[in-house]
Formats: sequence, C-alpha cells, structure tokens
Amino acid sequence: MRIIGGLDVHRSQITYDWVDPDTGQRQRGRLAPAHREHLRGWLEQFQGRPAAFAVEGCTGWRYVVEELQRAGITAHLAEPADTSAARGPKRHAKTDQLDARHLRELLAGGRLPESWIPPAHVLEARTQIRCYKALTDEHTAWLQRVHATLFQHGVPAEGNLLAADRRARLEAGRGLSPAAHQLVTVALRTLDHLDAELDRLRGELRFMARCQPGCRALDGLYGIGPVTAVAIWAELGDPQRFRRRDRRCATPAWTSPSTAPTASALLAAWPVRVRRCCAGRCLRPPSPLPARPPPTTPTTSRSRIGWAATGPPWRWPASWPAAATTCCARWEPRRTRRQRRYQTLGRWPSRCGPCASCPPS
Repeated sequence: MRIIGGLDVHRSQITYDWVDPDTGQRQRGRLAPAHREHLRGWLEQFQGRPAAFAVEGCTGWRYVVEELQRAGITAHLAEPADTSAARGPKRHAKTDQLDARHLRELLAGGRLPESWIPPAHVLEARTQIRCYKALTDEHTAWLQRVHATLFQHGVPAEGNLLAADRRARLEAGRGLSPAAHQLVTVALRTLDHLDAELDRLRGELRFMARCQPGCRALDGLYGIGPVTAVAIWAELGDPQRFRRRDRRCATPAWTSPSTAPTASALLAAWPVRVRRCCAGRCLRPPSPLPARPPPTTPTTSRSRIGWAATGPPWRWPASWPAAATTCCARWEPRRTRRQRRYQTLGRWPSRCGPCASCPPS
C-alpha cells in the first residue's frame, strides 16, 4: 500500500501527518519556513515510494501541489468548505495537527471532497484575469474618490472626468483647496498608470481569446467579449469533470441563441437556443413559438411581465432567429408561497387579507 498523508499549509509553516500502512510508521511535525525549496528537500525522503498527500485548497496550495507532482507523489486538492463540514456536528479545539490528521483520515477513507487541479496555463490565465479585475476596481475607486472630492468642495458634477477639457480644469484646481488639488493631482497620475497597465493586460487577454478555441466560441455569443470569454473559460475549467449539464454553470439570461457548431466542449451541453423566458433554468422540453418580428421601438415597461408580452426594452440582435424555441410555453411570474399552496389545493380564496383580492389562477 502507498503512504497516505495530509498537509496543512500556512504562510509561516506547513504541518504534516503521514502514515505508512505497510510498516505502521507514522510521522507528524512542521516544516518551517514554508517555501518551495524547503518543501522540495523534505519530499526527497519519499522518492521511489508510492505516496499520496491531501492539501486543502487555500492560499498557497499551488506550489505545494506542484512540488508533490514533481516528486512523483499523487496530490489531492481538498475543497475547504466541504472538508470543514466533514468534521461533523461536534466542535473541538482546532489545531494544525488536527487539520493535517483530518485530511489524512479523509483521504484514507475515500471521503475527501476533492477539487479539480487546473493545469499551469489555466492557472496563469486565472492570475491574469484576477489582476485585470483588481486593476479595474482600483481604477474605479480612484475615480469615485475624485468625484467625492469635487462634491465635497461644491464643484459641479460632470461625467467622464478624464476628457481633455475636464481634465484641464481638474489640473488647474478650480474651486478646490490646496490639499484637495493635491489629492486630485495624485489621483490623475495614478489613473494614468492604471490605464497603461490595463491597456497592456487587455491586449494580452484579447490575444489569448483569439488563440484558445473555447474563448473563440464564447466570444461569438452575444454580450460576451474577449476578456469575459477568457474569464469564463479560466474559472470554469475542464467541463468534462461535471457529471450533469446543470452542474457546469447556470445558463446566463443574456446568452444569445446560437445554432452554429462550436469548437469548445464548454458549450456542447448548453441549450441550442435560449430565450429570456426562464433563463435556461427550466428542464421541460422546448416547444415552438409563433414567429414574431423583433420590436422596432423600445418599450416603456420595465417589468418582467411587460417584457414577456412586448419583448425586452432593447433591439434584438440580427443573429436571433425570428421563430425561436423556448422551454416554457409562456413566461409566468414567480408565485408566492401562499399562491402556490392554494394552487395545489385547487382553489383560490376570494381575499388573501385586508389588502386586495388574490390574482386568478
């Protein structure tokens, strides 16, 4: 039998607990400091011996899994929430030694809730996408800080502060105190730096979207751009690891219907045509709808019932077929618990209370 162990990873140290079922040998301890070189030297003792270690999927798991695989050891990535729930209802004092032993016992008993270990190129794409998201959030935060400073000093509110004429007024500091003018100047320099980094990173993501088949298939859908396509592909990962279609992802309500074959296995299980009637959450077989020309003018009603009757308050893309299929014969608003109860009983009360009558069935 192979060696079975668990690793509890922290920033300053790694706690290990492993056992050899053949010899009955068991060791536990700590590796400090926790870095790649120290872990690589510790794993040399398992060279040529079959072994498997479980690691919790928290910050720091990547280099641990990479070193385990480099040493020829089978790595199992545990899902943190399910691993914690596997402890049971009893709560005891939790230590690093208990965490490592808990991972080892789950792996030995075949009860470890495992997570998918992405390949290196997917991990790199995830890092780039999250860096892009962090830069975008920082850019938005600095713009909001400038807007708040202008409002604090009574400067008229304007949109697109980075336009040439409005930026010139900001740099001149009209209506601002010296400290506020200094803050706005620092914000403008920071925004310039963030814009340069975002442009460079956006170019890399667009190049990746053109090269990856799954990203190209996603980019062809209405409402999904190159950056969003890379984000969906990187975060979803390998679709073959899902047993059922509804486990892969919830079909977005804004997904455009597409009848063209796609090169990505990600879209193989998605509905061929999706309408806004139920956002793809209905499991009933599709039923044909009569042809209806797309609306030429936007509607004024913003309610879901109004959209179902007259269409969404925007123009449909030209790629949408005139006679689409939908999984529901018609869109119905969500009923309340009281309405569903009386619908099950087969009757409706004349009045739900002192307010008004209930809607008909």
